[in-house]
Order: sequence, then structure tokens, then C-alpha cells
Amino acid sequence: MSTKKISYSIIICLLLCNWLGAQIEKIEPPFWWSDMTNPELQIMLYGSDIASHDVIIEGFQITNIVKTENSNYLFVTINTRDIEPGYVDIKLIKHGIVTSTTKYEFKERIKDSRWRQGFNSSDLVYLIMPDRFANGDESNDNREDMIEVTNRSFNGGRHGGDIRGVINNLEYIHELGATAIWSTPLLEDNYHRYSYHHYAQSDVYRIDPRFGTNEEYIELSRALHAKEMKLIMDYVTNHWSIVHWMVKDLPCYDWIHQFPGYANTNHRMTTQFDPNASRRDKRYSEDGWFVPTMPDLNQRNPLVLNYLIQNAIWWIEYAELDGFRVDTYSYNDKDAIARWTKAIMDEYPNFNIVGEAWYHNQAQISYWQKDSPIGSIQAYNSYCPSVMDFTLHDALMAVFSESDSIWGKGLVKIYDNLANDFLYADVDNIMIFLENHDTPRFNELYPKLSTYKLAITLLATLRGIPQIYYGSEIGMKGKKDVGDGDIRRDFPGGWKEDTNNAFTNSGRNKEQNAYYDFARKVFNWRKNKPVIHKGQTMQFAPKQDVYVYFRYNDEEQVMVVINNSVEDRVLNLSRFNERLKGNNAAIDILSGEKFLLLNELKIKARTSLILEF
Repeated sequence: MSTKKISYSIIICLLLCNWLGAQIEKIEPPFWWSDMTNPELQIMLYGSDIASHDVIIEGFQITNIVKTENSNYLFVTINTRDIEPGYVDIKLIKHGIVTSTTKYEFKERIKDSRWRQGFNSSDLVYLIMPDRFANGDESNDNREDMIEVTNRSFNGGRHGGDIRGVINNLEYIHELGATAIWSTPLLEDNYHRYSYHHYAQSDVYRIDPRFGTNEEYIELSRALHAKEMKLIMDYVTNHWSIVHWMVKDLPCYDWIHQFPGYANTNHRMTTQFDPNASRRDKRYSEDGWFVPTMPDLNQRNPLVLNYLIQNAIWWIEYAELDGFRVDTYSYNDKDAIARWTKAIMDEYPNFNIVGEAWYHNQAQISYWQKDSPIGSIQAYNSYCPSVMDFTLHDALMAVFSESDSIWGKGLVKIYDNLANDFLYADVDNIMIFLENHDTPRFNELYPKLSTYKLAITLLATLRGIPQIYYGSEIGMKGKKDVGDGDIRRDFPGGWKEDTNNAFTNSGRNKEQNAYYDFARKVFNWRKNKPVIHKGQTMQFAPKQDVYVYFRYNDEEQVMVVINNSVEDRVLNLSRFNERLKGNNAAIDILSGEKFLLLNELKIKARTSLILEF
């Protein structure tokens, strides 16, 4: 064949390929599993002008195809019932000609995956900001495909912590008594500044390569499970990053909320249930963007909602997760987030999801818990099993600066908080905490070890799921008014140049060990105490800033005494006969000291007792 004929053939081939069109550039979910409870699967296909093609998926009947105003997307729904593990072909067809064939995999599910057990009140949850915890792999600190580079001198910048750093220090967390890790988000956040927090994600199927790989995330999960610990993913349903690849090429105008364009949320989440709220306020609360760099997702669009449901289930199945903490839960469209949550809980009935509903009123928090007696007033059910007890957090941050137990001050704030437990559908399944990555550091407000001990005693013995924030257990401080970066300081010893390595007993200084040893004693004791995990509570009104409550079940009971006063106190024990019932001998698990509980009980100033009978 002559050179001229070959050239003509090449030109004709190129013209034909251009005429026939698209290739599949992205498929999401990237793969799926056989034997899922819900057999409906929505596959998103992305490629230049892909909507001008027909689609065949061999072995499947396509039940629905959605083409949006952006011709670069196809949303194809199939029924996967009875599908066997293996590969199928996805074919694009134009003018009767197959223009591309792509393999799509269905994996075999892990045995009993559906019945995985989520975190619960027997757990202690350890919250980590991964960028600030430990740098286990310096080779991934900076990447050519990622914009922001490591700058440890800037408290709002990336510092280099990663998944390998968490894996390397699991024994430290395990020794503390923690049984679950909640890591703030690890998915890709490719913004040019302040990206370390990862609540503005640019790809929700990819671990940010500066943290590691998807495979390393699975390694973390399995390393935790080998220690009988659990992994909780911080999931963001409300917003993505302005640089998310789909935001930069929107499938449709209403994939995100537009006004048109940008409008900020007014943060008035009470409009979700306020019968007096204006429609305008409600719209700006739900649909407004959290910040200008975080477009608000429109979950009322069924394509968006299905995408988010499948992405969440994909991560549970792929990374063998034990729970979600859902960011800004109450900012979502409340009916859509209920459908998202229910879809996950239908697939995994024993899973757990804790929603961030940041209110300062128990009824308003309760509204967002599954089967809430408050939500039922408006016939609303979020299906979210757990919520975060922000009102208890508010009380714990205030009571230790108040020394009077009358008129709502001092420990009465804790007492009153528990008095409202009737508002919750499941009071054992609420998360309790002193602090997290968005709040002031407890040890900054209360720098004395004695105060920390009082707070940890409460956290370890009250109802609910206790959560502690990394570094609190070694006395770490940080000033919220300086900026979020200061309450998210680097854990000492997480970087090879650190001179103080708080991950080891010998590396911790005397003060750090005093904090750590107390927390370790209390939380390891708590591990095997069903009376604390699921027992009932009886509390006695604080007097002279001394608070007494009992945790009890049919087998045992524990008496907790908190003296928040700057003076020693003597308690008349006859006041507690309702629970003591002749039990007159107990051991304080904090000190090992034995007590005879006959007529009086002496307790030193600013100390606590956990008495086992």
C-alpha cells in the first residue's frame, strides 16, 4: 500500500473517531459489590460529549438513563440482583458502532458485611486531626498534583501528618483505652490554602495523596480491627470544594444551590423546625453556602442524593468502616438527609452514624436523633442513630469556673443537662465530649491537672459515648481566639525533629505523664463496665458544689462524687440511702483507697471519687 493511501486511511480513521465521539474518562462508583441489599445501582459516566451515545451494559437490563444539560455526563441505573462477582462490559454506541468498551467490576462482599457492628456506648472515641498528629511518611508531604505544600511554621497550613503516622502510633491510642478512632476527613482537598482540615473535598473517591493512598486507609482500618478497635469516617454531605472536579464542570445547574451564584448560609439551623420561620430565612439556612469555597450540594436533586448515598456505602464496604460522623448534619435538606441516613442504615442495620447538630438546647439536638419524641411532633424522623451532646459540652466548659451550685451555676449545669434526658429517644447513643477540633481547648481554659481530672471523671462515667480530642490526654493547649490552627497544634513527637515525644512513657515529661496516666486508668477501667455503658443513672442535686450520681444495673452500681469546691467537704450519707441500701464498703478506682460508707464521707477540695461497691 502506498504512503499516500496510508495517510488517507489515518485521516479517515481520525475523522471517524471524532465523529463517533466519546471515551469514558471517569466512572463513579469506580466498582461495586454483588449481593447488596438494595440492588439498584446508579453509575455515573463522564467523558466529552458522552451523552450523545447510547449505552449497553452486558448482562443487565438498564432501568433508567438520565441525560442532563451537560452532555459530558450520563447517569445509568441498573438492577444488580443476583449478579455474580466479576467484570462486565460497559459499551458506548453511536450510529450503531461501538466506540468504546470499559470493564466494570463487581466484587465479592466480605462475609457478614451487612451485619457489621458500629461504635456504641462501650467505646471511647479518639478524635484526630491527621495533618497535625504524626508525619509517618515524609515522601508524600508535597505532591506535583496537589497545590498546597507543607509549611509547618504556618498554623493554618499543611504540616505533613498522614495515615502512616496514625498507623505507627496506634499502640499509644490503644494503651490510653480508646476503642475507636474518628479522624477528620482524609479525602482529597486540592485547594491552594488552608486545605489541611479537608472539609472542602475535591474528589470524594480518593484519599488525599498527601495523607497516603486508598490502600493505606484500608490498612489503617484492618490494623484497628486487629486491636478490636473501630474506624469512624468523617463524612460531609452538605458541601464540596469549589475546586471539586464535578463543580468545575457541573452536571446540571441545580447540582449545587445557586441564588443565582453564591450566597452564604445564615447559620439559623432552627429554621429547620421553627413553625414561625420565614421561607427566606429557611432557604438561606439550608441552601446557603457554608463559606465561599464550599458550594452547597442540592440533595433535593435525586441524582445528587443517589450519588451521596452510593459514595457513603462504597466507603463503608471498601474500607470496612464502623461508623460515620456527619459534618454539619442540620444544614442539609432535612428530608433528603433522612433518606440518605435511612438508606445507609437499611444496608447496615447495626452501623452507627453520629450527626453534628450544633445547638445549645436539648430539644433542638434531640430533633435530629432517630425516633425523636421532639421530631415526632412534626412527623419527622432523621433515622440518625446518634447526635452530639453540645449542651453537655457547654456545661463542662463553664462549670469549673463557677463555685456555686445554686441558681443554675456550677455543677447544677450538669445536673440540669441530665434532667432533660427524657427528650432523647436513646440517651445511651449520644456522643459526649469536652472539646473537639472546632471548640476551645479545655486545658487552655482550665490549665490545672486537678480540673482535668474532674472533667475526665465526668466524661468517663456519664451516659453516652465519650469522645476525647487528640492531645487532651497529655495536657495540650490552644487558643481559639488565635485561630483554628492553634487549637489544632501538632502532637509532640509526631515529627522526627520534635524533641519531646509524648507517644512514649519515657518521652513524655512529668506533667504529660500525669495527665496521660490518669486518663489511661479511668478509660481502661471503663472498657469492661456494662454498668457505665448501659446502666441507669440516678443523680442527686448538687449541694455546696458537690455532685453525686449513681450508675447502676441489676448486677452492680458505681457511685461518683465530684467536689468542684475549693474547700474539703463532708457528705451526710443518709441522703443517698435510696441507692446505698446498706452497701457500706467501697473502693475508689482512682486511688485504690477503701471507704466505709456509714454516716459521713469526706472528700478533698477539687477532687473526685469513683466508688465501686
